[in-house]
Formats: sequence, structure tokens, C-alpha cells
Amino acid sequence: MIEDELRAAFARIEESTPPVGPVRAAVDQAVITRRRRRRRVRLAGTALAVAAVALVGFTAMAPRPPAPTAAPMLATPEPEPGGALNVLLLGVDQAAGSRRADSILLVHVPADRSRLFLVSLPRDLLVPMPPQGGLEKLNATFSRAAGSGTDLAAGFRATRQAVARLTGVRVDAGAVLTYPGARALTDAVGGVPVCLPEPVRSVHTERRFPSGCQRLDGAAAVDLLRQRYGLPDGGLDRDRNAARYAAGLLHQMREQGTATDPAQLGRLLLRVGSDVTVDTGDLSLSALVAASSRAAAAEPVAVAFPVLAEWNGRGYEPDPELTPGLLDALRADRLGEWAVAHPAWVTSLR
Repeated sequence: MIEDELRAAFARIEESTPPVGPVRAAVDQAVITRRRRRRRVRLAGTALAVAAVALVGFTAMAPRPPAPTAAPMLATPEPEPGGALNVLLLGVDQAAGSRRADSILLVHVPADRSRLFLVSLPRDLLVPMPPQGGLEKLNATFSRAAGSGTDLAAGFRATRQAVARLTGVRVDAGAVLTYPGARALTDAVGGVPVCLPEPVRSVHTERRFPSGCQRLDGAAAVDLLRQRYGLPDGGLDRDRNAARYAAGLLHQMREQGTATDPAQLGRLLLRVGSDVTVDTGDLSLSALVAASSRAAAAEPVAVAFPVLAEWNGRGYEPDPELTPGLLDALRADRLGEWAVAHPAWVTSLR
């Protein structure tokens, strides 16, 4: 009797189970579709993590696939790409109704992989606005494309194009981090060391950051990265502090071995969740990790984009004497030489 009842139960289950063929075909099609998306992924190698950091306030770029439930496994290692690479990091605010790229960092990985160069682009830098012509702030490029703030991928694409036009270099990949993501990432690595040349007082929380080196937890890191009012150079000083935070994050990850271990990095970024998004462009994840990890082993060099000191009422204009030399050095992969020749535009990290 029991045996008959069991057989009947299994028969009912089999009748309600969908055919395997259509399901498998759908899965295969999904895999093909995802491979055609220029291999965009949500987790990245060292340079992207740094990037996703250096911009606190950060952005988002590519359509997000379903959140993975376990640390992603790298495929068979691919040859490391040759030549210099450029990774764009955007820091996005959380303004209601619209979002702006308040921190914009171009991470240059030289061909010799000697170190990372963090080039801070002011959010209020005036850039051409095609096709209609005229000039607009660089951060407005993001908000205009992102609309109400929900289409962060469109905002990133527009900013990437604007940065490529401005610099004349190819942007190979990019990453985006939100304020909640920056807080979670900082706490996940046990805090980030940041060295400030002058004390900073938060206009938001009254928190006081002394001059010198200190370790910041997630809440303090986000608080510092939001500050521009009360700083001598306003938003330009905020860019410098973002570069200091990025360097500190890289140092912390290097100390823990996360910067060179894709599995550890994957687990770390999974903890951050949807608040960090990465686009590896035409590169594979393993190739990007291989290219960036060696450069990340050395102390990075942070360079500020040269602008005229005077605010013209609309934004910052590029310095006509210094900017051409910086861009030539970026395109020729000689940023190290330019930094040595122009120490005033190098941000102190210690």
C-alpha cells in the first residue's frame, strides 16, 4: 500500500516538472547573451578596486547581473595585456532626483607596470559638450546622461566619452562606488589609513580630523570624502583627500594580500554588494588583475589635473600652459617624468 502511494506521488511530481530541454536551451542562450556584453563584470582587479575607492562618492556603470551567491572563480589565466591601461573611477553623490559624479579619477597603469598613477579630474572642470556645442562641467555630463539618477550606466558612458575626448586616451575599464559602498568597503578591510596635511572639520557632523596619519572606519571615511566646504581649495582639496583615501585603501589591501589575490578580492567586493559595479571593457577579469596587481605593489603617485586658480563663475578652466604637457605625458606613458618636473601638482600621500 505504501509502495503504491509512493509511486503515485512520484508520478504526480514528474507530470508537474517542466521539460528539461527548453530550460537548458534558455540557460545556454543566457550564457551567450552575457558573453556578448563585452564581458562586463561587477568585480574587478586591484586597479579597479583602487579606483572604486579613490573616488569616494562614487558611481556606477554597467548593467548589473544578478548578485552572485559565492565568490566568483577566475577562468584559466589569460595573457596579460601589453601597453598602458587607463581605468576611470567615478564617485557619485546621493542627491535626490539626480546624481552627480563628484569625484572623478583616472587611474593610469603604465606599460612597465611600475606603479599606479591617480589623476584627479575636478568635477567642475569645463569640458566641450557635443553635439550641441558649448561647455559644461564634467560632473554635469554624468547627471545629464543619467537622468533622474537611475541610469548610472548611461552616466558612466557619457563621462567616459567626455574623459576620452579631453585626454585623448582610451579608457579601458572603469568602476563605480556609492557612499554606502565606500563605507562597507572601508569597514570590510578593517579601516583605511589616511594622512592629512591639515586638520579638517566636517560641516555635516562636526567631526574633526586632525592633521597627520590616522585610520578611518567606514563612517569617518565617507564623512571626510564628502567635505569641500571650509577647505582652502574647496572641491580641489576634496579630490586630493580622495586620492589619499585611495592610496590608503590600496595599502591596506596590499598588506592583507587582497590586492593580488582574486579570490580574496571577490569575497571582499561581494560583501559590498550592489554598491560597487565594475566594467572590464574588452579585457577579461583575469587579464586585468594580472596587469594591475604588479603596478599596485608600489606606492602610487597622485597627480592633480592643472586648472587656473580663478573660478570663472561657471567652473574651472584647464591651465593653458600646464595642461598640454600633462596630456602629452599621459598619452606617451610618461606621467612619472611629468610628476617629477611639476611637484606642485603632485598630491602628498604621507
